[in-house]
Amino acid sequence: MGLAKTAEEIALLRENNQLVSRTLAELAKHIAPGVTGLQLDKIAEQFIRDHGAEPGFLGYRGFPNTLCISVNDVVIHGIPSATALRDGDIVSIDCGTRMKGYVGDSAYTFAVGNVDESVMRLLRATKQSLQLGVEQAVAGKRIGDISFAVQRHVEKQGYSVVREMVGHAIGTKMHEKPDVPNYGQRGSGKTLVKGMTICVEPMINMGRRDIVQDRDGWTIRTKDRKPSAHFEYAVAVGRDKPDILTTFEYIEEVLKQKGSMI
Repeated sequence: MGLAKTAEEIALLRENNQLVSRTLAELAKHIAPGVTGLQLDKIAEQFIRDHGAEPGFLGYRGFPNTLCISVNDVVIHGIPSATALRDGDIVSIDCGTRMKGYVGDSAYTFAVGNVDESVMRLLRATKQSLQLGVEQAVAGKRIGDISFAVQRHVEKQGYSVVREMVGHAIGTKMHEKPDVPNYGQRGSGKTLVKGMTICVEPMINMGRRDIVQDRDGWTIRTKDRKPSAHFEYAVAVGRDKPDILTTFEYIEEVLKQKGSMI
């Protein structure tokens, strides 16, 4: 549980997570009003397979697709559909890979066309909270230090933290122990050890933190139907600073070219 990975294992996790990052960047080229979740799902599956990996989510615990595509009030685990994205939507895309016995897992919330500034503020705050949380992934600190950093940042801005869904350790399996909540007390929880590999993934709601599950058994949405944002990094705990295995640089190069930076 949460054991430190070797340098070789971390290299394989980095390879997977860099591929997830490049997959999300490929999707960023196509995200626009009129595009469907199923179209994006097909692009992602082809891209992952073309790069020598398998989709990490497809068939995982019975999940039917390559991507989790969560639009507007959907927090996570949205199933790709034939419904077209609309101008003003936000869409969280969570993607995983499996390659050489290890996995990758990352998420990014995209703006579709012209998004209301109040919603853009939610996206920026959530992304900032991820950065602040990841800064705490240093040997000798505790899981609660990550959790506290995320929670404090978003709650100061009036947003709420989903409690039931949390980050996690990652390795040969998509979800390993320990859990990494996005709320908690500084100095609490498991002590971080150099080489532990975890996914930090704030799921932040514009309104209340309460969530409900759709009848499909997967889709998690806000109870009050207000927007939710989700960003995720995989990171190896470092001695002096975190070793971030994911990058948003590929994604943001595309978004900059499109003029749709968060």
